[in-house]
Amino acid sequence: MSKPLYLGKLMLYWCGSCNTPVLGEECSCSSNTEKLEITPPGDIRPAFEYDIDLINSIAEKQFNAPLVSSGKVVLLNKIPSEDRMEEIVIDGEVIGNIRYEIEDLKWKLLLKISGARRLFQYKQTDKSDMKSWVIIDESAVKPIANSANALAPGIIDADSDIHKGDEVVVLTPEGKVVATGRAKMSGSEMVESSRGESVKTRWCDLPTSDESSDSSNYGDVQNWNDVLEANKHIMDKYIERAHNFIKNVSSSYNLPVSVSYSGGKDSLAVLQLVNECQDNFTIMFADTGLEFPETVENTYLVAHKYNHELKTESAGNAFWDSIDDFGPPSIEARWCCKICKLGPITKLIENNFENGCLTFIGQRKYESGTRSKSKSVWRNPWVNNQIAASPIQNWTALHVWLYIFRACAPYNPLYEKGFDRIGCWLCPSASLADFERLKYTHPEMEKHLKDYLQDYARRMGLSSDWVKYGLWRWKKLPPNIAKMAERKGIDTVPKSNLKSQNKLTFTMTSGYNPCKSGGIIAEGSFGTSINTELIKNMGLLLPVGRVSYMDGAVSIFNNKDSVHVFASGNITSRGKNQKRSKKLMLKAELSVRRALKCTGCGVCVGHCPNNAIKIKNNTAVIGENCTHCSACIRVCPVVKYKDITV
Repeated sequence: MSKPLYLGKLMLYWCGSCNTPVLGEECSCSSNTEKLEITPPGDIRPAFEYDIDLINSIAEKQFNAPLVSSGKVVLLNKIPSEDRMEEIVIDGEVIGNIRYEIEDLKWKLLLKISGARRLFQYKQTDKSDMKSWVIIDESAVKPIANSANALAPGIIDADSDIHKGDEVVVLTPEGKVVATGRAKMSGSEMVESSRGESVKTRWCDLPTSDESSDSSNYGDVQNWNDVLEANKHIMDKYIERAHNFIKNVSSSYNLPVSVSYSGGKDSLAVLQLVNECQDNFTIMFADTGLEFPETVENTYLVAHKYNHELKTESAGNAFWDSIDDFGPPSIEARWCCKICKLGPITKLIENNFENGCLTFIGQRKYESGTRSKSKSVWRNPWVNNQIAASPIQNWTALHVWLYIFRACAPYNPLYEKGFDRIGCWLCPSASLADFERLKYTHPEMEKHLKDYLQDYARRMGLSSDWVKYGLWRWKKLPPNIAKMAERKGIDTVPKSNLKSQNKLTFTMTSGYNPCKSGGIIAEGSFGTSINTELIKNMGLLLPVGRVSYMDGAVSIFNNKDSVHVFASGNITSRGKNQKRSKKLMLKAELSVRRALKCTGCGVCVGHCPNNAIKIKNNTAVIGENCTHCSACIRVCPVVKYKDITV
């Protein structure tokens, strides 16, 4: 079992007097609150109408009754899972989880005891109208309540429609809930079998009477205004600290102020905060070319509402122009972030802020392990002339949403369609549940991606199931996903690869050998001719050293070492020793790759300390003021992802 993912303090409490969630130990009504036991990282958020409808639709399919009553404030807490799973919080308790199961391609509701009691006890529903129930003998109640699994000899009756693998609720003969879990045999087998495990229990408890249950608040009508009021004193302090942070950071740097807006809730909250305490700032939007149409529309709506200048830069069709060079992006190799996101950001800043800028960003530590370790102010490692700062680094998603509700800020409507995070619509880090939702929210976009992936799978010798079950999102499958693929007979090993189709390959044609005139010489080849005229016009060999051009060849000199690139695709390097010769050969190889595969993303522009790189006609061009520091080579996506394969 994996360790809990703690990214920050768990902040969810509940006020019993107001029956509302509170982000601290005391409610605005002055009552002390009770801390809720939720699974880390604890980035709780509101459930919108779509989410509640989803929960109820799953409950109705599994148990023939909705779980969530109308007029309820519902919270969701996303927890670690193979795909997507969220805890459901109502009336101060976690009543169950919804989990998307890749193997079955559907959502399942995993009821906790409190959730099962809501369905089978507190609503006084006729049990004959319910589904997925198992009734046990009185003698089996205590052992099962103490964590034992339900065995066939102890089963009195069971819903005949239960199938192996279904989620079920275990009841006493009087209809009291004892346990919930997963069926290990069908309903009819449970009743007819004299041996074997019928239900693998997940949660269990001694039965309680309906009268003794803590259900006094279950009928209360709640709304988010109640939650805002209960948290007003807490949010006042968070907002004040954020305002002071923005003012202090702005006064500490003599740079123009900007806000990076993405169309998501976090950047919206930051924009609202900055707008409340700063007069002069610019809104920046880097369009990856993979934005939801709702995101682009929301960006312009927000810029109009806040009445501040909006500066934009688009990656255009860079993703689709590059995907055959890199293959579909994966969780391990998100090359698209460099080309489609960092490239436009670099261009945007280079073109609008000559001496750089201070940018307030919607980053929070509860989003990921990397961000949990980040400082609140940092220099962007990919965009050297940008200082970034996050005034909401310590906020949970619920802090953000309470602030947005309070300020009536215009949030992206996609949040009301089941999306908990807004970004590139085909991000490999998204869950398969998110991609399945695209079929209904954005069918044309989903079809475009699916058609490409199916064609890609065919070229790689992979089956359509590689696409169907979202296996394209990994280079190396997680252990449980790999086992699922094995069970289904899905071959995940490509029979071909991009290198044999459209990627440059480079091999050493000789080892590192002594040269008669001194030093160590080495030879390598791309195995195909290369366009040295293109390389000359782009100047992308200048980072390696001083360059001399002649017909069909380029010579580069770095101190007393040299490397020669020929139109035939051959490269020869000579260095004082093997280490220097090898280093020069590698730089030349990578520089040729850059020139022949450049997409003009602009990532290198921000890393040049001498401003020697410009983007012209969608390619990088290096000027004569290059000092041969080689900094731009290492950051190029073509270089960084040159070895990725399916």
